[in-house]
Parts: sequence; C-alpha cells; structure tokens
Amino acid sequence: MAAQGYYNGAYNNPPAYEHPDHATDPFNRGSPRPSPAGYNAGPYQQTPDSDPHHSRYSQQSIGSDNGAYVAGGRMNEHDQYSENIPLKSPNPYSNDHPYANEPPQNNWMQQPTHYAPDPGMMEPQAPRAHRQKQPFWKKKIAYVTYILTVAQIIVFIVELVKSGQLTGTPVQTKPQFNPMIGPSAYVQINMGARYTPCMKNVPGVQNATQQVNFPCPNATTTDSDCTLSELCGFDGVPNPHPNGSLDDKPEPNQWFRFIIPMFLHSGFIHIGFNLLVQMTMGADMERTIGWWRYLLVYLSSGIWGFVLGGNYAGQGEASTGCSGALFGILALFVLDLLYTWNERQNPWVELIIMVLGIAISFVLGLLPGLDNFSHLGGFTMGLALGLCIMRSPNALRERIGLARSPYVAMSGGVASENAQPDPTKVPSDSKFGKYSPKGFFAGRKPLWWAWWLVRLGALVAVLVGFILLIVNFYKYPSSNCSWCYRFSCLPVNGWCDQGNLFQSSSDSN
Repeated sequence: MAAQGYYNGAYNNPPAYEHPDHATDPFNRGSPRPSPAGYNAGPYQQTPDSDPHHSRYSQQSIGSDNGAYVAGGRMNEHDQYSENIPLKSPNPYSNDHPYANEPPQNNWMQQPTHYAPDPGMMEPQAPRAHRQKQPFWKKKIAYVTYILTVAQIIVFIVELVKSGQLTGTPVQTKPQFNPMIGPSAYVQINMGARYTPCMKNVPGVQNATQQVNFPCPNATTTDSDCTLSELCGFDGVPNPHPNGSLDDKPEPNQWFRFIIPMFLHSGFIHIGFNLLVQMTMGADMERTIGWWRYLLVYLSSGIWGFVLGGNYAGQGEASTGCSGALFGILALFVLDLLYTWNERQNPWVELIIMVLGIAISFVLGLLPGLDNFSHLGGFTMGLALGLCIMRSPNALRERIGLARSPYVAMSGGVASENAQPDPTKVPSDSKFGKYSPKGFFAGRKPLWWAWWLVRLGALVAVLVGFILLIVNFYKYPSSNCSWCYRFSCLPVNGWCDQGNLFQSSSDSN
C-alpha cells in the first residue's frame, strides 16, 4: 500500500506512450523519477514542440559545444527531424538542475564513448632497451679490492719518497731514464722486489773467485760500491766471499720476496695500468664471487707467478707488480664466460675480445724489464683455483639438478634457496647440526661425481706444482730448463741477456 501510494502521489498524470517527453535539459533526458519534497513540478518538464527554433531542434546546440569533441549531424536548421546527436553531455551538477545534489544517472547518453584501440591496429612496441650499467659509486663496496689498492698506492708513494731521499729525485733519470717513470731497480730491490741473489745462492756470486759488489740503492752512476747485504736491505743477507761455493751456509733466504712484490711497482705507468684493471674487472669479480674467494685467487696467483719467475726468469732481473694476481682474476672471467655460455648474447665476441687481450698482454711481457712468467703463473693458478671454488657450469647444473641461484652478495656463500638435492636430515641434537655429511653426498648423479673429480684434480695439481716449484727453486742454483727463458724475452738486441748476472774483475751487475 505504501508503495502504491507513493507511486500515485508522485505520478499524478503518467505520460502515455504517444506523448512526447521533453526534459528541461534537452541534452540530459534522465529516466522518470519522483520529484523531491518541496518541488512542485511533475516528473517530466514539458516544453512546447511547436517552436522549430527551439534549442532541441537546433544544430547550434551542437556547434556551440566548446568541448573537445567535434559536432556532427546534418546542418539543416529548418528540419526538426534532423539528427541531433549530443557528443558531450552537460554538467549534471549545474546549479539549475533539480537534482544537483544527487549522483548523475547512468543512462546511455552519459556512457563513455572512448574505447581502447584495436590491438591489431596498434603499432608494435619497440623492444625494451637494456638496462644501463649501474654507476660504480652505487655498487656494493668491494672491500678487498679497495684495501689492496690503497695499500699499493701507499707503498708506491713510499717508493717515490725513498728514491727522492737516496738519489735526490723520485724518478730515475741517471745513469738512465726509467721508462715506467718511477724509481730505479736498485731502490725496488732494497724495498723487497723479487731478486734471486737475495733469496738463495746463485752461480757467479757465491762461487766467484773475486769480491762481488753490487750497485747501491742510491746509485746514480754505473759504479758498484755496495755489498749484497746493503743492496738487499731489511736484516741483510750473508755476503759472498771469494772462492766460495754454491753450498755455502748460511745462504740468502729472504723468502718474503715472493709476496711483497705484489705491492711494489716500477713506475706510474706500471701502477696505473694495474690499478685500472684492478678497480674495474677486479672489483666486479669480487662482487660476483665474494671477498674470500677473490682474495684467495688474488694472493695465490700473485705468489705462484713470482715463484714460477724465480725458477725460470733471469736471475739478475728484479720483478715487481700485481700483474700475476690480476691474470688470475682474468682467468676467472674466462671461466665465467664458459660457464654461462648459453646465457650470453654474444659469447663468441666476448671470447675473442678476451683472447686478444690476453695475447697482447703476453706479447708485451716479452719486452725487457717485464716478467712474463708472473703472467703465465698467475693465469694458470687462476684457472686451477677457479675450477675448485667457482660454481659449476650452468649446463652441468641443469643436468645434475642443482639450482642456479646467485652467490650471496659480497660473501661468496651459496644462496639459501640453493639447497642440496634430497639431503638426509639428522636429529637436532646431532653434532653435525641440521644435515649430516653423509646427506651431502646422498643421491648424487654420476656426472656430479665426475665434475668433483675434475675439481679435486685441479686442486691437487696446483698444490703439487707449487711444492715442486719451491723445492726446485732452493734445490737447483739455476734453472734446469735451457729454453724456458724464451717465454719472457725476445732474442733481439741482446734482450734475453739483460736479466743475467755478469761477473767482471771487480763487480757483478
């Protein structure tokens, strides 16, 4: 009853089908609804239809629309039946509207007419550009690389200061100019460069028939006025005496000259090139594999290079620099490229660039004053240790069912989601913790065992090789390889003789 009364009260004279319903707003013809309280008009506002110039029949109502849409329809002002399609509705919240405080009606004339374009008609989007490399100042800090770099810079400054104190100039200019723009070789020997006479008995020194003297660290001439102990510095070494023997005891044994030279450099050019590679490639590799793996390869490669050079390079050659360590890091980049070959966009291009860079470096190592054995030794050690400590190749990991999660950032550990397959859990009170050692090997595939045999073989090879080289260095006074020196020099203009010790009547250079 209430509903019927409401309807009868609101619609006193409902319009018939044939009666035209003209709203007050000619462009917003809302659906019938009851009039609000206090409003005496009926539900439909009737406007006379006899006036052909009424705005309802005028195209000017469309033409006067200042909106963003273009007016349409036939421009015949005298035809009241001409198409009058409003392309933009008036503001439903205008002040003169009786329902200004109510939300707009959801009729068909107020529906949005802007539809999404046909996907088939749209132009294909350009491929997304590769993300640019992150600036180095926004990357994670490579602590080991930065600490090593700072230490090497400080040591080089000390070299320049000591050269200035001893010779009067930080850069050697007399008796000859140092092409690396740095202190003389005798200053470097006095500060710890690898120099064989300071490390063991060598032919032509301990078994000389006359007194053997060497250039002094402050030498600016070709005179040789200092003893071997004065040249070697630190706590000194036993000086050779005339008519001695290669079996004289005690013999020089400054073994630390296999380590200290990594922090010494022969000049600005030398340290500049090395630190450029170290701060770019070295820092990136540390961020990838973690600090302890990086430090292990860096130090091992550097030491191995100097040990190899001590066995086969010229015994009168002073060797410095971190080139051997950096060649070990370069070997890790080669392994990383091979391990992720299928994921690289241009692996052949990267491989060719690496091979060319390595070849050029080895060729430059044939020049006088450069120790190519340090390069060869460092690169060999880097390959061997890389097989032991780096991830398995991605193709191999897929075949044996291992996850390909990245290294834990800056630690070198394995990510937590890279769990071992089917580990055998043990009780929590076990002394082995969550997993037993047996569980690590449980369920492994034959290919996994084969790869670990390769790793074990590489580790055994470098350990045995290092022990043999150390024994060979102290057992044999000179190299037992008559042709190995060709790896570090070219037989041109006597270059291969510059690293040998020559004995004269009063001195040895």
